[in-house]
Formats: sequence, structure tokens, C-alpha cells
Amino acid sequence: MDIPASHRPLEIWGGVECTVNRVADRTHDQFAHNGHGARLDDFDRFADLGIRTLRTSALWERVAPDGLASADWAWTDAALARMQHVGIAPIAGLVHHGSGPRSTSLIDPGFPAGLATFARAVAERYPHVEAYTPVNEPLTTARFSGLYGHWYPHGRNARTFARALVTQIQATVEAMRAIREVNPAARLVQTEDLGRTWSTPGLVAQAEMENERRWLTWDLLTGHVRRDHPMWKSLVRWGIAEYELDRLAEAPCPPDIVGVNHYVTSERFIDDRIECYPGCVGYADVEAVRVLSTEPAGLATLLAEAGRRYGLPLAVTEAHLGCTREEQVRWLAEVWRAAEVAREAGADVRAVTAWALLGSFDWDCLLTECRGRYEPGVFDVRSTPPRPTALAGVVRALAAGREADHPVLDGPGWWRRPFRLTHPPAEAHGPVERLDVPAVRRGAPADARPILIVGADLPLGVAAVQLCGVRGLAVRTLARAEAGALAAALAQWQPWAVVDALAG
Repeated sequence: MDIPASHRPLEIWGGVECTVNRVADRTHDQFAHNGHGARLDDFDRFADLGIRTLRTSALWERVAPDGLASADWAWTDAALARMQHVGIAPIAGLVHHGSGPRSTSLIDPGFPAGLATFARAVAERYPHVEAYTPVNEPLTTARFSGLYGHWYPHGRNARTFARALVTQIQATVEAMRAIREVNPAARLVQTEDLGRTWSTPGLVAQAEMENERRWLTWDLLTGHVRRDHPMWKSLVRWGIAEYELDRLAEAPCPPDIVGVNHYVTSERFIDDRIECYPGCVGYADVEAVRVLSTEPAGLATLLAEAGRRYGLPLAVTEAHLGCTREEQVRWLAEVWRAAEVAREAGADVRAVTAWALLGSFDWDCLLTECRGRYEPGVFDVRSTPPRPTALAGVVRALAAGREADHPVLDGPGWWRRPFRLTHPPAEAHGPVERLDVPAVRRGAPADARPILIVGADLPLGVAAVQLCGVRGLAVRTLARAEAGALAAALAQWQPWAVVDALAG
């Protein structure tokens, strides 16, 4: 008998950013930047944190770019063997924001069969692998590749978007069918970005469409997209044949785990006040957290919504924040709390993934260029060996069943502070029942664990006080003339860090 969600411990998983995406004639590979492909001992580091499940990769483009006959399995063989040795169960990704080898693409009718052939080879070679993500984020990849023109095949229209989406869903179904012919117990962990779109009154219809569209990956796999589905007519109008949709509805391939990827930027606001956005034509699409006068719906609300919609187990499969270490700690702690709140509301949330363990490169330009812009994760790969960051202690605590505990959690994340608003505030339109998440304290209270700055009236001290304010850190100060009272100050305030600005 399955254990009720409320009685099952929430797990902490790990994930490595493994994207291989194509832009024009150039392929971008995260492993080429983060060095993971040359460090098998990374898996030892992950296991040492207490991680027992890892989103990893056996990517089609990386293993068999020129076909299975010339496939190079060396790294995947070694990586999966090392994971077995250290006790980590893999969730194997086969395509991650990619478009397959150069012989195919997301709009190629042969893409599903090609991925299925590769998936079967993976399952036969690694019979111990029990969980798969054949295609990561099909909807998001289709938008970036077929609607916005960022990635190959660089479409900028609804027809290319729809074809790329349905092709990826068909590929997922065929891949899982091939895998389960080898391993009938194989599970599908289907990931997709989940947010919500808000709008000004004039764009409510567009927001409603986008709020239906956001479910399409899971709706198509679960057989929800039938003739009465809100997106049926649009998909047909965009060139998808009715028989294709019928086939998906009649033979669904529901996920065993609905993998929710969620970022601070996942909730959007579409704004027709174009006078607020110089150079904007039509309407602006901005981060909701930067413009909504009230906070967005939040992850707990979205998880509960997904739980009600599908009645399936859920996991947060990505939760990265490219920011300072303080904000990264606050974000992961808040995501964990959101998962707990959603569980209390009845959603069967199984896990939260620390993503990305090794950080990520060039997501500030949506992987359209190789700029070398790095955002650290649980480890910082700019050190040799990779250096654990403040997130590592949080992950270790959660894996051990303890609460996250770090002094920076006494202050709020930037997404909960007034300066988050960088555009003229707007009211949210459209009803939503928010779940309240007990967040980090909103403002540094008097009893927060402080940083003590000695010499706070000197230039270096003034700068340190200002930076602590920006980062939401509680501060106690001693002027230069008060430095003799340091021992008493340490005893009274018990700071978790001391900044000595006297030498500056």
C-alpha cells in the first residue's frame, strides 16, 4: 500500500544543468563549461550532501550525434557506474532544451522515432535506470525554438511552436514505450516550467490563453487535450492534425511524477501601458514580481493547482536563483517551505530538487551566446575542486531531515522587499486563491542574528553597511572610537560575522 503523502518525508533531490542546445550552426554544451564531464568525483560530492536521487543526463546529442553505430558511451557508462557505487538513483534526461542530432530537429516527423530508438538503446545498456525524462520542458523549448526564435530551428510563429511542441510530446510517448518494452517498471518524470500570467485589463484574453497554454505538456501526455479542451481549436488552427491529438488522447502516457520547474521569473505580467517601457511595441512581457503591487501567486499555490488538476505525485525539479549566496539560500529555503505548504493543502509533493548543483552558464542571455556568464549553485566550479557554497549546508540539513538554518534566513529575499518593483506598479487581474507561505522574516527584526561592522563610520564601514542593507542582512555597528568596546559588543549581540573596517 502506498504511503500517504502527508506521512512520507519530503526528499531533497539534486540536478546538474546539462543543456545541449543549438543556436544557428553552433551547439552550446553546459558540460563544456562546468567541467562535470571530466570529474567523476562530483558524484561523491553530491552523495556526501545526502542526495540520493539526481537529475542527470544521457543526452542524445552528446552520446550519439552521428547515430548509434558511432555512439560514445564512455562518460555515461562511467557516470552511471559511479552513481550506483555512491548510492544515487538517476533520473536520466535524453534531450534537454536540444533539438536532437544535426540530422533531425524539433519539426522533423522522424524526431519521435529517432529518440525512441536512442531511448531503447539507453534502457538496454542501463537496465538499473528506473526513471527518465526523455524531453525536458517541451513547452518551454517549443516557445524558445518555435515562437521566439532563440534556438534552432528559430521559428517565430504559432505553427512552428505547435509543431515543435507536439513533436516533443510524441517523442516522449514513443521513447517511454520503447523504454518500457525493455524495463516495464520505468517511470516518467515529466518536467515543465510552471508559472502564471497576469495582465492589465486590456490583455486579459491573452493572459487567459497563456494560462491555459502553460499546462499543455502535461495535458497532452495525460490525454486531457480532447475536442472540448480550451487549446484544441488553437492547436488545430496552428497546423496540428486532429488525428494527432486524437491519438495522444486515446493512448495517454501520464507522468509518474509531474516535475514542476519554477523560478522567480516564472510568473509573468503582460502590460499594455507601453508608455512605461520605452521602445516597446504592442505590449511588454515582464517578470510579475517586478510590477505586481501584490506578490504573485507563488510556488505553493501553483503546486496545489497542479495537484488538483492531475491527481498525480509532484516534485519541484528545478529551483535555481542566479543571485548572491544570501538570496540563493533564502530561495531554496522558501521553495522547500512552499512544498510543505502545498503538501498540507493536499498536494502529493514528493521532493524538491537543488538545481543546479554545479551552477549554470549563460542563462542571462537564454543560451543564445557563449558569454561565459556563470551563476554558482551548490558548488562553485571556478575553484578546483569545486567549492561548496552556502547552499551546500542547507542541502545537507534538508537531506538529514533538519530545517534549513542560516543567519541570512532572518532577512527577506529580494522578491519580498519593496525595491523588487522596477516598473510602475499594477494591480493583478484574475482570481486566484493564494496559499500563504511562512517566508523568511519580512525585514531584519531586532532579534535577527547580525553582522557586526567595526569602524562603521569609515569609508569601508559605510560601504559594508550599505551592502548589508541591499542584501537584507541585519547589522550592528561600532564607530572607530568605539572599537575598544568590541568584546562587550560580541557578548551582547553575538554576531555571526564581523567586518573589520578599521584597516581600510
